[in-house]
Amino acid sequence: MAKRAEKTKIVLIDAHAILHRAYHALPDFSSSQGEPTGGLYGLASMLMRIITDLKPDYLFACYDRAEPTFRKQVYEDYKAKRPKAEPELIAQIIRSRDIFTALHIPIYDQPGFEADDIIGTLVKKLTKGLGGETSKHPEVLPPSPLSTQIIIASGDMDTLQLVDDDRVVVFTLKKGLNDTVIYDEKLVRERYGFEPKFLIDYKGLRGDPSDNIIGVEGIGEKTATTLIQEFGAIEDLYKKLKSKNGEAGFLAKGIKPRIIEILKNNEEEAIFSKTLATIRTDVEIDFKLTAQTWAETFDTAEAEKLFNELEFRTLIGRVKKLKALGSETSKRPEVSLPSADFKELAIAIWLINSDLTNPKSEDIINYPQEKILPDLEKLGLKKVYEEIELPLIPILEQAQSRGIKVDKKLLSELSKDYHLKLTKLEKNIYKLAGAEFNINSPKQLGEILFIKLNLSIKGLKKTAGGSQSTRESELVKLKDAHPIIVEILAYRELQKLLSTYIDNIPKLLDENNVLHATLNQTGTTTGRMSSSNPNVQNIPTRDEQGAVIRNAFVAREGYELMAFDYSQIELRVLAVLSEDPDLVRIFKAGKDIHSSVAAKVFGVKEGAVTKEMRRRAKVINFGIIYGMGVNALKANLGTTRDEAQQFMDNYFASFPTIKKYFELVIAGARERGYTETLFGRRRYLPALRSPLPQIKAGAERMAMNAPLQGTAADIIKLAMIRVDQDIKEAGLENDVFLLLQIHDELIFEVKKEVTARALPIIKKAMEQVVDIPVPIEVSSAVGPRWGELEK
Repeated sequence: MAKRAEKTKIVLIDAHAILHRAYHALPDFSSSQGEPTGGLYGLASMLMRIITDLKPDYLFACYDRAEPTFRKQVYEDYKAKRPKAEPELIAQIIRSRDIFTALHIPIYDQPGFEADDIIGTLVKKLTKGLGGETSKHPEVLPPSPLSTQIIIASGDMDTLQLVDDDRVVVFTLKKGLNDTVIYDEKLVRERYGFEPKFLIDYKGLRGDPSDNIIGVEGIGEKTATTLIQEFGAIEDLYKKLKSKNGEAGFLAKGIKPRIIEILKNNEEEAIFSKTLATIRTDVEIDFKLTAQTWAETFDTAEAEKLFNELEFRTLIGRVKKLKALGSETSKRPEVSLPSADFKELAIAIWLINSDLTNPKSEDIINYPQEKILPDLEKLGLKKVYEEIELPLIPILEQAQSRGIKVDKKLLSELSKDYHLKLTKLEKNIYKLAGAEFNINSPKQLGEILFIKLNLSIKGLKKTAGGSQSTRESELVKLKDAHPIIVEILAYRELQKLLSTYIDNIPKLLDENNVLHATLNQTGTTTGRMSSSNPNVQNIPTRDEQGAVIRNAFVAREGYELMAFDYSQIELRVLAVLSEDPDLVRIFKAGKDIHSSVAAKVFGVKEGAVTKEMRRRAKVINFGIIYGMGVNALKANLGTTRDEAQQFMDNYFASFPTIKKYFELVIAGARERGYTETLFGRRRYLPALRSPLPQIKAGAERMAMNAPLQGTAADIIKLAMIRVDQDIKEAGLENDVFLLLQIHDELIFEVKKEVTARALPIIKKAMEQVVDIPVPIEVSSAVGPRWGELEK
């Protein structure tokens, strides 16, 4: 039986940390197609340097996710000081996964956790010898924990807490992309003066400004270091401080009375800050370490193709040299994608594991193909797979291929107009402030508002660092305090519209000014579709400045756009799933749902319902769907917490069946680990078993929403299939084209001469696609531009 080399090297890559560093080092790179590529180029270069210099046997990439992490959920100001990522960076974060895929480097991530937590979990698994499957090639031994070196490649110093002798080391960047260093335990001690494991205690005491971890106010780097050197971990420090003659012992060690008093008054802050700084090692990850090394599975073809596409011509030669690293290892069968259609396999795996949105090739490789259909059958998902998802594939491909026409000239005019408005707003802000400053800097803005202009801070939240927050939610509270606030809010909104839509969409158009946005069938955990390049589902509709962007989406000559929108579909789904008799009755009677609910909650006749009563009922109706808590309800109602609580209590007292339904949903999800839609689609929620109350509460809200949103998603997907069938039966497949799906709305492009004929066909198909106890209503609108459709 063959033996491995004396040391098996496993590299764990913090993809986000390296990409961020690369992006800021090479910010202005872009391809001839206008795609930003600076961060991608730096990342690719760093990966090839890691492979060439470190010669690893295995590589794994670890990613942050877009969803709020458990740290953000328990501490809202976590990383709050960090500027919002630019659209160019976000685009490259998404695209960067293609680089790892092309280099045959598996990717791991998990909702609610950061890349550091994924890395920490993999370190724990590997150091405990959980190497995974090796049955394919039994002649190759998996690495023993004792003969393994784990190298964490990151631009983030937080991972230094994982360093263990020279078994676990951190390969990081000092500055730029070329100056690197490898931290083993000895080097960590030299830099900090204590063992790596105490870095979390150091942050617990000193805090971490970069992550907005407050620590203990009044304790700096030197004092924190001294305390750890003398007393060790925070828990041990407080144990000794609380012991008999504890304070005397601290004084004997040279700790000043002022510091002792600070420590006594801030134990909770220290422990909490340490908890935030601690990298988790218990993330649920299906991790497999195959017998084949990276060099044995790597083939240059995919990487060469991608680098040609990104125009990284200087890197293609370096890619070809990478394969030579595996020449000394005997050839073994390479891992390849199963022969079945990639999209079908990706959908199946996503249905089996709802958290695995938009599965990549490595996800499919790691899932035994022969198990896919049996697992779908076992989980009761075969019907969803065969009757909802599979028939949708060609429909979405056709929609994306056709694309939607864009009035590029209008966007250009909007860009000029909005940039002028932005400049005007900027000048107004400077005039009102009496000085020029960086409006996008929270620190400088805070100084202008609360020091120079001396605005009241009563009722405003502070950041973890103790400064006044300048978040939009806080600035809104000051709208009447000074004219500058209204101008700043308008500036921020306009800047977002420009960078995300007006200036970005023209870069994505083809030669005919057609936008081919990606429709992601497997893009969410609930079953809802998502879109990208760009996200057309998030184009604003309410404010006038945002809504005008939709006017740039136009019908081709000889065609009209037609929109069909499900009316209150998720509330109707709530009536069906909860079987609430009153809610069912209201919908069957065709009454206004918000007025009817208001009448019941406020105990008045429907004719006596005021506009304010209806507004409040509408807030809670939609809030209930998304598991809105009392604080969120309070904010949306603009009332006190007590009033919001009373209103919520009245709602559930008026609709006890709904309350009972949600209780059963949460209890069932906690017991089984997942929720189900009306059609059997699952959403897994392991966080329901979290020991942290805030995490568990967030998961409960998701459990309340998932069956409703997922069932509505299933209905609109079925509707897309039914419409496609009915249009073909009517012989209109060459006249009617689906273009976009926007949550509960479908956008079609229809030849003018058949619009009157097509409209009732589509509306009927959507309204009659499923047989449920409440009627489904669909509204329709027609026009030459998306923003000017008329009912």
